[in-house]
Amino acid sequence: MARREAPEINAGSMADIAFLLLIFFLVTTTMDVDKGISRKLPPIIEDEQEKPPPIKEKNVFVVLLNSQDGLFVEDDYMDIEDLREAAKEFIDNFGKNPLSSDNPNKAVISLQNDRGTSYEMFIAVQNELTAAYNELRDEEAMRIHGVLYSELSKDDKKEIQKKYPMKISEAEPVSLGG
Repeated sequence: MARREAPEINAGSMADIAFLLLIFFLVTTTMDVDKGISRKLPPIIEDEQEKPPPIKEKNVFVVLLNSQDGLFVEDDYMDIEDLREAAKEFIDNFGKNPLSSDNPNKAVISLQNDRGTSYEMFIAVQNELTAAYNELRDEEAMRIHGVLYSELSKDDKKEIQKKYPMKISEAEPVSLGG
C-alpha cells in the first residue's frame, strides 16, 4: 500500500487576509467617547498682566464646600436644595437688599472647595449655580420675548447674556477643615 502525502495549503496570503480583516474592523468599529463638563479653566496670569479691578465684598456670593461635603454660603450652613434660590436672590437683587449685589453685571459667585470634597457634591453645587443663571435667563427671555432662553435667536441670547452674565469664580482648592 502506497502512502499518500497530504496536499500542502499555500499560506502565503494568510498574512494579507489577516491584515485586511484587522483594517476592516478598525475602520468599522465605533468607539464611545466620554463627554465631560464644558468648563474652561482660567487663563494663566502672567506677572506683567494687569490685576483685575477690585470687587466690592457685597457683590461676591461666597460658596464653600468642606471635606465632609458641607455647604456653607456666606458663612452659614445651607442645604443644597436651597442654593439655587439663594443664588437667584443674590444675582437678581438690583439693590433691594443693601448687603447683596448691586446688579447681575456686578454679581460674582465665588465657589471654593476643599481638596477632600467629593466630586459628586462639587458637580451638584455647580449644577445648582448654573441652574440659577439659567432660570433667571429663562424668566428674562419670557418677559421680553415670550419664549424660553433656549428658543431665542443668537442675537437675542446675547442680549439676555449681557443682562445676566454667568460669573462663577472657581478658586483653587484648599484645606478648609471640617
